Amino acid sequence: MSDAKELPGAQPVPTPPDHRDNRLRRELPPEVPGRAPEEAVGAGEDPQPEPTGRQRLVQGLWPPRFTRNQLVVALLLFGLGFGLAVQVASTSDSSSALRGARQEDLVRILDELDDRTQRLEDEKQGLEKQRQELENSSDQAEEARKQTLEKERQLGVLAGTVAAQGPGITMTIEDTKGTVQADMLLDAIQELRAAGAEAIQVNGVRVVANTYLTDSGKNVDVDGNKIEAPYRFKVIGKPQDLEPALNIPGGVVQTLEKEQATVSIERSDKIVVDALRAAEQPDYARSSAR
Repeated sequence: MSDAKELPGAQPVPTPPDHRDNRLRRELPPEVPGRAPEEAVGAGEDPQPEPTGRQRLVQGLWPPRFTRNQLVVALLLFGLGFGLAVQVASTSDSSSALRGARQEDLVRILDELDDRTQRLEDEKQGLEKQRQELENSSDQAEEARKQTLEKERQLGVLAGTVAAQGPGITMTIEDTKGTVQADMLLDAIQELRAAGAEAIQVNGVRVVANTYLTDSGKNVDVDGNKIEAPYRFKVIGKPQDLEPALNIPGGVVQTLEKEQATVSIERSDKIVVDALRAAEQPDYARSSAR
């Protein structure tokens, strides 16, 4: 039979769907409708908030933009800060020795500083008095001659060309261990000068402004003159100022005692410093006074 017959009540068989089309639909993402730039901020969206003052400050400072003048100022400020830090550190180190001092020691140090200040004030008043006498004197030439002679005598004492006597102290340093060195004796001389010593003699050698001390084995040379222990200092000055200056905490006496040396100090109303130095004539310097 050539013609197909349909069975009664039969339904047409649907064509099976193409599975490849479904797989393609699942793999492709859905299209997102685009929008124009001018529609980015719609009627229902809020605009970006304005930056705050702090944010503007941060944006202005970072990243940093330096000019040459600003760099120079920054370097100068850094150098100033470094100098201040070093000064504070050195001050802390110098004051650390006084932190453990007793109250009476601190009072003695303050008294010594007051005495030094008073000596400088007395010297200033003396110079002003001399100036006033010279200005008010009827015979200014004679007054000038007297002041010149007095000044010459004072300079002779300081230069060691004339003998001197007056109140002061005698300090004796016993060094049986041979541990005392030239720098320790130099510290003693400097401390005595700071306390107002006007004339100093060590074992028969006059101490002047250009005196130097060097080590020579277990002995010490003063201006090329060898001296041996015990070291005896004859000092003219105010005893009430000289002795406390040597006994301050961490001072000359304590330093020498740490080196197992023995130090004794005696006050006296009359100390004779008779070691002399020859007056030296300078080779090149000449007085400019006319």
